[in-house]
Amino acid sequence: MTIAEILTKVILPLSLAIIMLGMGMTLILNDFTRIIKHPKAILIGLTNQLIFLPIIGFTLAVAFGLSPIMAVGLMILATCPGGPTSNLIVQICKGNIALSVTLTAIASIISVLTIPFILSYALDYFGSGAKVTIKLPILDTIIQIMGITVIPISLGMLIRRCNINFARRMESPMRIASTVIFILVFVAVVAANFNILGQAMKEVGLVTLLLNILTLGLGYLTATFFKLNLKQITSITVESGIQNGALAFVIATSILNNIEMGIPTAAYVIWMYITGGILMWQLRKRAKVEAL
Repeated sequence: MTIAEILTKVILPLSLAIIMLGMGMTLILNDFTRIIKHPKAILIGLTNQLIFLPIIGFTLAVAFGLSPIMAVGLMILATCPGGPTSNLIVQICKGNIALSVTLTAIASIISVLTIPFILSYALDYFGSGAKVTIKLPILDTIIQIMGITVIPISLGMLIRRCNINFARRMESPMRIASTVIFILVFVAVVAANFNILGQAMKEVGLVTLLLNILTLGLGYLTATFFKLNLKQITSITVESGIQNGALAFVIATSILNNIEMGIPTAAYVIWMYITGGILMWQLRKRAKVEAL
């Protein structure tokens, strides 16, 4: 295992789990029951992720006349749900963490059914020549959700319940740690994909940037249109435009056995962290202004 792989597969997931523990210490059970009782935000977020995002990806692939391999690679991205990174960005942006975590969990579970259906159609439509049956690693997906997100957040909530003063003291240090982790994730992603970044940006740099911007914009516009509050808008914006790059790589390289199909993911992940950084800067600043 290379240093880059150790960073991305061991150290960073562990670091993200620690950050999720910190997130949990800012949450109480009512944060989740509140959004379940008023599910409009959840329905908007899931509709963006599971329906509109694949439509945007398909439209871009056709409009840019991508090669079959690159088109399917783009569709892999467009079918993937959000991941722990989206929860991390929402936390730094001071968005609705409970909503972000809920969207990530639900979309990840539903995508086990939607990804095979959509990608089977994409493989047939674009004629990539890949005659495979797509079966997602359901157990691995559930373990990832539980291990990096659900369990640490639940432990954090338990700590808050048992010692609320400690939890409040940890809010500022954990927010700083979250920013540092985000930077480390970006550096690790660049290191892990450095050998194909040039090719990725040349072939699909523009189209992946458009996919990222359009999906972020979709999240912001739909959440604003339905008059959600700033914290909810932040969460839906991030969840709509920040995809689970690790899952996309697994689908491309392990399930479809095509490394080239992972090229759009390499390009997209770079844009994702750049736009994520901009969002953290702008939305966090806006949150501070509205809090005054």
